[in-house]
Amino acid sequence: MVRLLLVVFVGAIAIGLLAGGRLANLAEHRFRLGWLGVIGVALQFLPVHGDAGDLVLTASFLCLFVVCGANWRLPGFVLILAGLLLNFVVITVNEGMPVSREAVVASGQAATLSELRELDSPKHHLERPDDRLTALGDVIPVGPPIRQVVSVGDIAVLLGVAWFLIVAMRRGPHRIGSGRPDEPEDQQPEPVGPSPGEEGPSA
Repeated sequence: MVRLLLVVFVGAIAIGLLAGGRLANLAEHRFRLGWLGVIGVALQFLPVHGDAGDLVLTASFLCLFVVCGANWRLPGFVLILAGLLLNFVVITVNEGMPVSREAVVASGQAATLSELRELDSPKHHLERPDDRLTALGDVIPVGPPIRQVVSVGDIAVLLGVAWFLIVAMRRGPHRIGSGRPDEPEDQQPEPVGPSPGEEGPSA
């Protein structure tokens, strides 16, 4: 999903700029436990198989769940968490994410079917007759030039990422979740007349 994620990043930044946002707002923003999120993503790319691979993949999702929980007030993170949960459930009940043959062909990756059929990975496998919740598996084809197959959970994660980027660019780090404007509110003018309890000028 790396190529599709890159496209979403570029597209969200373009939309943010067109909507009057600034890259400086995005660069200045820091959300909680970002380092743990990096670890969670990195764990998903480790070439580990068997029981160790299952443990690493589970640890990856747990890291990402914690990050989403710590930032759930930020725009998009509830949607990201929902997408991760959907993927985690499907992977858990099927011991890996089922990948639809039809979707692989429709995405322009028919040549990879044999490789996917023999793939020994805790994360993906070609859809089997006994797989469950297959509608939530990798069944959505994305054609050239991206050529990927994604799940409903992946779409939710991508939309959540785009949502966060656009809002962060428009509002800036100190406004997200605060409901306060960028600039301080105009101060009310101080009363000109005498304060309560004071007598006015005598005639």
